[in-house]
Amino acid sequence: MSYIFEKFSMNGKTALVTGGAGLLGKEFCLTLAQAGAVVYAADLNAAAAVAVADELKATGLDIHGIGLDVTDPASVSAVVEEIVTRTGRIDVLVNSAALDPKFDPEHAQESSNAFETYPLHSWQDALNVNLTGPFLISQAVVRQMVEQHKGSIINICSTYGLGGPDQRIYDKPGKPRVFKPVYYTVTKAGILGFTKYLATYYAGTEIRVNALTPGGVFNNHDEEFVRNYSARTVLGRMAHKDEMNGALLFLASDASSYMTGGNVIVDGGWTAW
Repeated sequence: MSYIFEKFSMNGKTALVTGGAGLLGKEFCLTLAQAGAVVYAADLNAAAAVAVADELKATGLDIHGIGLDVTDPASVSAVVEEIVTRTGRIDVLVNSAALDPKFDPEHAQESSNAFETYPLHSWQDALNVNLTGPFLISQAVVRQMVEQHKGSIINICSTYGLGGPDQRIYDKPGKPRVFKPVYYTVTKAGILGFTKYLATYYAGTEIRVNALTPGGVFNNHDEEFVRNYSARTVLGRMAHKDEMNGALLFLASDASSYMTGGNVIVDGGWTAW
């Protein structure tokens, strides 16, 4: 008889988290390492990835920071090759790197993101990072998973990939309107399609592909935004940054061994109304 907690163990496994220096990316790295995995935090900002790894490594966890441009095939190949050379395997890939227009104090809005005037180059840049990026890194990693006959790919989606944004929550009295831009819903919806394609492509194997869909995560947002957002959720609040970690570990580990092509939604009930 096996104990349920054994299914969540990541001992002996290697995980690669793209966007590893981000708010959720760092949490994912921490979770997988605490469960026993050797973790590679990969980010376009290599210095930030190394800083995250050093911070978490100081607590005794096996985490390594590495620079990665998910839109550059050469960078992708080099990172995957380095990880396989060091550890001999890649068991988990978390596709967390993405362009995401933030509405917190650290990210001032440079434009309204109005659809009527949205720049073509911004649209193309977002498609390149949010869709081509996961394509390239998944393609490179899954070759190793095929050799291993097993692996778990987790694509990070968004509630805005399931439905259009409620643009009203971004309104502030007396200030010009700003919008969540068109690319975000389009690319996150595309991530769900990509998830289902890969899952069914590897039908009959032990390579599993699932999506994790977070709701809004609090990151020092102003009171007005928090109030507007919270009013749209069943639980009446935004998520804490660590509240996606349980679902992430479930999808990464053997606890979800009979799940592929699925989507775990952790949104405080946003999509339940």
